[in-house]
Amino acid sequence: MNIIDELEWRDAINQQTDAEGLRELVSKKKIALYCGVDPTGDSMHIGHLIPFMMMKRFQAFGHLPVILIGGATGTIGDPSGRSSERQLQTLEQVQDNVNALTTQMKKLFVTDNDAQLKMVNNYDWTHSLNVIDFLRDYGKNFSINSMLAKDVVSSRLDSGISFTEFTYQILQSMDFHHLYAEEGVQLQIGGSDQWGNITSGLDLIRKKEGPEATAFGLTIPLMLKSDGTKFGKSAGGAIWLDPEKTSPYEFYQFWLNQDDRDVVKYLKYFTFLNQEEIAELENKVTSDPGKREAQRVLAEEMTKFVHSEDALAQAIKISAALFSGDIKSLTADEIEQGFKEMPTFEATKETKNLVDWLVDLGIEPSKRQAREDITNGAISMNGEKVVDVNTEVSADQSFDGRFIIIRKGKKKYSLIRLVD
Repeated sequence: MNIIDELEWRDAINQQTDAEGLRELVSKKKIALYCGVDPTGDSMHIGHLIPFMMMKRFQAFGHLPVILIGGATGTIGDPSGRSSERQLQTLEQVQDNVNALTTQMKKLFVTDNDAQLKMVNNYDWTHSLNVIDFLRDYGKNFSINSMLAKDVVSSRLDSGISFTEFTYQILQSMDFHHLYAEEGVQLQIGGSDQWGNITSGLDLIRKKEGPEATAFGLTIPLMLKSDGTKFGKSAGGAIWLDPEKTSPYEFYQFWLNQDDRDVVKYLKYFTFLNQEEIAELENKVTSDPGKREAQRVLAEEMTKFVHSEDALAQAIKISAALFSGDIKSLTADEIEQGFKEMPTFEATKETKNLVDWLVDLGIEPSKRQAREDITNGAISMNGEKVVDVNTEVSADQSFDGRFIIIRKGKKKYSLIRLVD
């Protein structure tokens, strides 16, 4: 199968500058292609993954992905998709973010079995460029009229856009031209909001290299959930790739809880399952939606890809323990992951009567209510029911001296963090 056929089957193509030309090119040769990300933070979130999953698919077909980390453009700020100016970061912060994103990209893309991968930083070819050369060699190739007509700029004319962000499309165009000339890159991939920047780059390539220069642009559709809201957010905010920001358990649960109406689309976009495997899961969504088999496979594939087999096993273990209520087998680190979003309280490590302890923490409103709930079997500590009002709570009963879990009723969990 041609890589373009693969992307079309996965509904992963939004716009192309020359669909027939690109299809012919990739059928004849292995090409170099690039996609960039600006280091606006120290981690990517799952929204960033969308175009890079397409890069991974090209890589699987033997093409050469060039991943650009925007050490230069990240200091400027891409106006795409924004209604206001970005807050400029310090150069030191940008560099820290560059290092973090580079590590993430290598983890996702560099494996022994994959085709070659190249990583570049646009700071390397822009930091020594002086303003006179910038204006003469590049600015002269851009018409203000055409720049104003780009959606990314025209949408900001009423609210205002600085000259700094206005020139962003020139810098990104310089990237495409540099990679075309120096690395043989013939295709840029980006989100749907990058169309204007990509076409500006193609215009610059043809002005610099001649009208016969063979280069292409391709964008990915905007990812929306079936209810029309933006994909990639949860109640707690963005779903990050950094396990310190979004734990593997939270990451697993995010995918596991996807709507039946969306899960097949996400299987096509984000996994490397083939057509037959996805068709079988699609049938199960219709024939036996209660088992949520498609969501389970999606969660497993994504957690394994972004984190690891071990992280997936841990996420499944935590999920099973929370579902059954049998949490005794969990480690303190697993408790921290699984109960991160639960109500959290702090208690000292001194031994105390359970009734007093629950009231002091605010888990119970009164000693009378605490005694009643304990006597009725409504209170569990670390997965075991407590029915004796004279029970003493001590650090010895905790997970590694760090946590105690209280469950009130069937589902109301509280995480108690022990402090010295």
